[in-house]
Amino acid sequence: MYIGTIRPDETRTADLTGNSLEEIHAAAVAQLPTGFELVSAPVRMIKGSTALTATATFRRVDGIREVEADTRDGLDTIVPAGWQLLTVRTV
Repeated sequence: MYIGTIRPDETRTADLTGNSLEEIHAAAVAQLPTGFELVSAPVRMIKGSTALTATATFRRVDGIREVEADTRDGLDTIVPAGWQLLTVRTV
């Protein structure tokens, strides 16, 4: 028996602007959706300005559940579309 831990494979993005890295980070944290974590926010300078822009990427980390199958291949086939297989264990 194979047991897989899965979660929704969902990401969201937000465009941010600020005058410092601290402002960009604060803006990203302020827009953090419930059940998500901030995974990246690469910063770019705006041409002709001291302002910074970033596109924050948030990844869903909640909604975890387990699925079971008799074989490893069977486990892969029952993972729903839009979900990610995180771990696999046997019993």
